[in-house]
Amino acid sequence: MVPLGDVATVERKSVSADDIGGDAWYLGLEHIESGGRILGRQSAREAQLKSSKFRFGPNHLLYGKLRPYLAKIALPDFEGVCSTDILPVRPGPNLDRTFLAHYLRKSDVVDAANLRASGANLPRLSPAELEKLPVPLPSLDEQRRIAAILDQADAIRTKRRDALARLETIVRNRFIEVFGNPVLNPYGLPTVSLLDIGALGRGVSKHRPRNDPALLGGPYPLIQTGDVANSGGRISSWTATYSELGLRQSKIWPSGTLCITIAANIAKTGILDFDACFPDSVVGFQSSRENVHFVQCWMSFLQPILESQAPQSAQRNINLATLRALQIPIGSLDALHDFAAFCENVEEQRSKLFAAADEDDALCASLQFRAFKGEL
Repeated sequence: MVPLGDVATVERKSVSADDIGGDAWYLGLEHIESGGRILGRQSAREAQLKSSKFRFGPNHLLYGKLRPYLAKIALPDFEGVCSTDILPVRPGPNLDRTFLAHYLRKSDVVDAANLRASGANLPRLSPAELEKLPVPLPSLDEQRRIAAILDQADAIRTKRRDALARLETIVRNRFIEVFGNPVLNPYGLPTVSLLDIGALGRGVSKHRPRNDPALLGGPYPLIQTGDVANSGGRISSWTATYSELGLRQSKIWPSGTLCITIAANIAKTGILDFDACFPDSVVGFQSSRENVHFVQCWMSFLQPILESQAPQSAQRNINLATLRALQIPIGSLDALHDFAAFCENVEEQRSKLFAAADEDDALCASLQFRAFKGEL
């Protein structure tokens, strides 16, 4: 084990916004997902850069120093400039770039880096602290052998994630095929409000759960905005519960309720798989299974519009009146029934893929653990 700074260099080659060509590629932290996949990039012209950035190339590892627990550690295959919250790291001749990336993404190494970060609300890892991180240094041939095995495992995991993303696209494409674009309503479908086809109401929480521990820890599942936003459309688990005291100041919503967020995460949705409580930052829509599936997909098209129009004070939010005023072009009962059956079939496939993805994650973690203990 050696300090990273002994075998790699953090290269902060700053370039002013005026000296960055308009066609140069730009990467911000928003372009890198946790785990390191590069989701996209912008030209410097599109990004309208106003401040200095760091240069990088295909020989660098890009390390997101802001909130290091997110493990935004990427391997670019192109040249460009990046946010100064990303550190370009150039491995030396005795260190393989891909091997280093796999090591730095290990959960215990991510935790160690996070402990070295400074700043309470926006923790950042300084270049000096990054260079102090100990890294293993087997022979280059051994590094490349380990990296190749972990690359294969990661490729399987990536394909599974891509398959999950395609399922969401399939549902949206089916919606457009049957009902047309919901924003344009090209088929001239009759329009209704949410109240015309179901019941709509805000969650109830007279006291904020985080402000009173006595409200928590009982048998009643509690769903909050983050649970809805991260559910992938189906809420099948919970991370918090209400006590009897918590339930008395709240309300239980039945399984099958469509949860719609109206604060922080705007118009994100998830269908409850169990009875649960939620606070007034979430709205519940109750109706037939056909209407619930239809409204959920319809909301996915409208979500970016609602989010962009949401007023912002401390955080973005909309209110119940906003949802009540929406006009929904709705199809025939037969079309709604067929679409709901299609959604449920896709959801069944999605559940199987999620289970397989969990197995992939466990395999990758096991391989990483063995690899960097010299047991692979």
